[in-house]
Amino acid sequence: MAHVQPLPEDDHEEKGSRKPNPVDIHVGGRVRFRRMLLGMSQEKLGERLGLTFQQVQKYEKGVNRIGASRLFDLSKVLQVPIQFFYEEAPGAMEQSASGHGTGFADRSGESYIVEFLNTRDGLELNKAFVRIHDIKVRRSIVDLVRSLAGDDKEIKFD
Repeated sequence: MAHVQPLPEDDHEEKGSRKPNPVDIHVGGRVRFRRMLLGMSQEKLGERLGLTFQQVQKYEKGVNRIGASRLFDLSKVLQVPIQFFYEEAPGAMEQSASGHGTGFADRSGESYIVEFLNTRDGLELNKAFVRIHDIKVRRSIVDLVRSLAGDDKEIKFD
């Protein structure tokens, strides 16, 4: 059985603090992101889970922690693996080649993209953009946005 070390206590937070845990906020944000990607309302998600939309809202904000069985239900309703909710999570453990955690992972350079896609504007822009089938029009839109942002550099992907 793997040995689990307790997380270091934060000296600035009192025990029993009402401030949501960053992982709970992240998982809730991923629930919101996937729900919005599917075009599902909080009310509809709540109905599918036997919850009120207010409870869904609390989960999405990280105010209420999502239990294991509820996360399992969410993964089925939102049609994603459970790991989806933890992708890019703060303090996620990296796995070394030996399979042992190597410590807290640095946030990737692409995390700003995930953060943008978690916003309503980012999600709507992305959904609309992918519906444009003319590659020249898509290229023109990218060039326009880059120009408006004052960024002349093209992103190179390896």
